[in-house]
Parts: sequence; structure tokens; C-alpha cells
Amino acid sequence: MMKNVWERASETEKPILLYGTGNGADKILDELQRLSVKVSGVFASDSFVRKREFRGFPVISYSQAKEKFGDFLVLTAFGSSRKDVIDNILMISKERELYSADVPVYGDEIFNRAFYEKHIDEINEVRDMLCDELSKKVFDNTVKFKLTGNVDLLLACQTERDEAYKNVLRLGNNEIYMDLGAYDGDTVREFLNHTGGYEKIYAVEPNGRNFKKLCENMSELKNTELFNICVSDKTDYEHLPKNGGRSILGKANQRAESDTVDNILNGKRVTYIKFDVEGFESKAIDGTAETIKNYKPKMLVSCYHRSEDIFALALKVKKIRPDYKVYIRHNPYIPAWDTQFYFI
Repeated sequence: MMKNVWERASETEKPILLYGTGNGADKILDELQRLSVKVSGVFASDSFVRKREFRGFPVISYSQAKEKFGDFLVLTAFGSSRKDVIDNILMISKERELYSADVPVYGDEIFNRAFYEKHIDEINEVRDMLCDELSKKVFDNTVKFKLTGNVDLLLACQTERDEAYKNVLRLGNNEIYMDLGAYDGDTVREFLNHTGGYEKIYAVEPNGRNFKKLCENMSELKNTELFNICVSDKTDYEHLPKNGGRSILGKANQRAESDTVDNILNGKRVTYIKFDVEGFESKAIDGTAETIKNYKPKMLVSCYHRSEDIFALALKVKKIRPDYKVYIRHNPYIPAWDTQFYFI
């Protein structure tokens, strides 16, 4: 069986250095500490270095790391879709042994060998339900990447987002669109670029600052409803995670008003829903169950925030509507972020 990235880190005699700081680096350091694996240093790209420390390590440049440590093993500890950043990762991978250790954005379960073996039946069940060869390649490569940290696996299966609009979603000119995690309206604009019109747009965004920008950016659009709430499985409040993504407020223990999609729509029809809600995808699907049962909307569901998302979300949706066709795509990103299921 393929070598797991954590096993490789445990057995190497090379110094181990993290490339990057932040929440991802914290989780990688915690896991390596649990495995009694020593980390020798932390570096950043030469252009991003400034005098600072991270978890007791002085943050040095890649050039300084090469001079100080010679040959070493690199674990990337951040995510990016920027071409210049990805190119830099690939440049380093040609000079040093490099892996992108997969740690969840939210939750504590690491996608290691034990996790994989525990959920192998669910993983295989989801693979069997995928409807085209590209989906199967994306799924296989993503699972292998999560285990091995080999970034080449992601490069070999990535597609631009336009491909899914053209070949999977195939949106019409009178869609009723619900954008869950609408940020500042960027994905509403993306939606509009791939349709000749629409019937109605619902946009949901919990972050107050983002919501203000969303309102400004959508002010000239007709037939829209905007909601400054968190979508979940109940009408209540949700504690939002610390250091959240772009559609999360990002303060520890901060509460946001929550509601369900079913309650928001109150029986009204919707034809396309995008779920990108920073780890609340499972709860949001539970809160959309009646709408899914009654209308079977096309759906894009992000499946990278939690380790189990790569299989659990598809199984949840298929349990509600077994007649969905399921696809998966990965857009350019390291690690396996910007990966989503499509339900048609």
C-alpha cells in the first residue's frame, strides 16, 4: 500500500521543516508531536519573511533554510490557488522532498491510514456512485493525495471551474439560485457569467463585513433576497469556529443567528444551490432535506473542510434523494481545497 505522509515523516532521517505558518501549521505540528516526530524549523517564501517566531521557531526564508539545513523534508502548511505560489511549491519540490500534509480546515480527525481503513467501505461506496471517468480520477487522486501528500496527484486531476458549468451543471436562463456562503457576491457574479438570466437569487452570508459588501455588490440586481445568517440544521444560534474561513466571523466563541434552508424558502422552489459554508455543509444539508426531497435542485457542495466530507456529504445527499447523479471536481489549489461534489 502507498506510503502515508505521516509514516514517511516518522521514518525519515532528514530534518523536517514546515513551509508556512498559521492554523494548518499548528495542526501539523500537533500531529507530529503526537507521533513523537521532531520538527527542525519553519520557513516562509523569501518574499514573505519578516522577523517573527512561530511556535518557538524563528521563521526563516527558504534560502536560509537551505544554507542552515542542507537537505531536508518539506511539509507545506498552508493553502493557495495562486499560480505564483503553486509554482513556488513545485520549484521547491524539485529541489527538496516535499509533501502537502492534509489536515482538516475544521475538526480534529486527520486523514491518515487509520482513518482511511476505518472508512474504506464508505469511500468505495461513493466512488461507485460517480457518474463519469473524470470524477473517478478526481476522487481517486484526492484520496491518494490525502494519504500521501503528493501534490502531483492534484495537478493531474484539476480542472478550471468553467468545465463543471459547461459539462455538469449546464444552467439554464431562468434558474432560482441559492448561494450559501456568498462572501461579497463573487460566486453570484460567477453564476451570472454562466447564465443568460435568472428568475431569483437568494444569497446567504454570516460575516457582517462581507454581508455589507454583498449588499453593495448586489444592489443593482433585481429579484434578490439577502440573509446575514449562518445556515445550519436548526433555527437558533451557532458557535462559529475560531480562525474561520472567508465566510466565518473568525472570533472564538462568537455566535451567529442560524436558520435552515427549508425555513428560509418556506416551501418555495429553488433550482440550484451552492453550499460552501466553512464546515457547516453537513448541518446545512440536513436543514435542506425537505427542499431536496421536493425539488431535487442541482447542487454544488464543497467537500474539503472536514476529513469526512469527501465521502460523508455524498452519502447524506443520496440518502435524501437516491436518484441524484453525482460528480466531483477539483479546481487548482494546493492542498485539496476547492474540491466539490455536484449533484444533478
